[in-house]
Amino acid sequence: MEKHISVLLEESISSLNLNDSSIIVDCTLGYGGHSSNILARIKRGYLFAFDQDSEAIRHSTERLSSISTNFTIIKSNFVNLKEELAKRNIYKVDGVLFDLGVSSPQLDDKTRGFSYHEDARLDMRMDKDNPISAYEIVNNYTKEELTNIFFKYGEDKFSRNIAKKIIEYRENKPIETTLELVEIIKSAVPMKFRKDKHPARQIFQAIRIEVNHELDVIEPALEQALSILNVHGRVAVITFHSLEDRIVKNFFKEKCAIDKKLQGMPNIPSEYLPDYKLVINKAIVPTEDELKNNPRARSAKLRVIEKIKWKGWYNEKSKKANQNF
Repeated sequence: MEKHISVLLEESISSLNLNDSSIIVDCTLGYGGHSSNILARIKRGYLFAFDQDSEAIRHSTERLSSISTNFTIIKSNFVNLKEELAKRNIYKVDGVLFDLGVSSPQLDDKTRGFSYHEDARLDMRMDKDNPISAYEIVNNYTKEELTNIFFKYGEDKFSRNIAKKIIEYRENKPIETTLELVEIIKSAVPMKFRKDKHPARQIFQAIRIEVNHELDVIEPALEQALSILNVHGRVAVITFHSLEDRIVKNFFKEKCAIDKKLQGMPNIPSEYLPDYKLVINKAIVPTEDELKNNPRARSAKLRVIEKIKWKGWYNEKSKKANQNF
């Protein structure tokens, strides 16, 4: 396996504002890049890490064990965050990290069917226990269903034509492999639109999102993460495409907003103020140096929110509070 390079590593770890005894949750363990760095910095704290991928869990267990024993790995989707932590009598934490999307090792593993550059059986499951794979979606969805997911999750202008070509092809035989699907997609996309990017990129993204319900779980998981934060605790989220980022950006914005009915008041009592603030107003993106070392980081964005405790009053005109704990 090629060495996995964690995206926005130092920026995301620093944004969690760790101390020696922090209780932290890594909702997307993967191959342990972020988790290993967190664990090394919380010598008297504890790390809980979630992942659905058994292979990633096996690899990361070995990696984390070489650093400390202060961790627990939970095989589950992070949408079960609150429930799984409650089973372990954990109800409050100091930080939560999400690194959304598919990991580089999953893309690089030819057998997983995530890549449109390598031939493999259509799969794309992050959790191998998931009964629905890319094969079922590509071969069983109607033309309308395929068109919808290609447009909704891939934002592909040729969604309808690609869905039509898939339906026509599978009338003769099932579509079984990734490169078989790639050739069908190419046949549906005019040559002049294939120059700037691979024609299968957005379609593979759309199928992967559908298989793993990636977008459906983001907002419920973020809601749970905020609800278990201690005061000054933070949630940091790394996204890799506009669909994910839009959900996170809008969710954070809503949580930090003052009620519109109160915005004209000169002084707003603390009990009516939001419980959260943005740590950074704009998303953090990779540096040029990081992009040179890891081109896959090109679309990554980091957003961070913090739980706060207001006391006193907030002055709308000056945008300042007399106390913000």
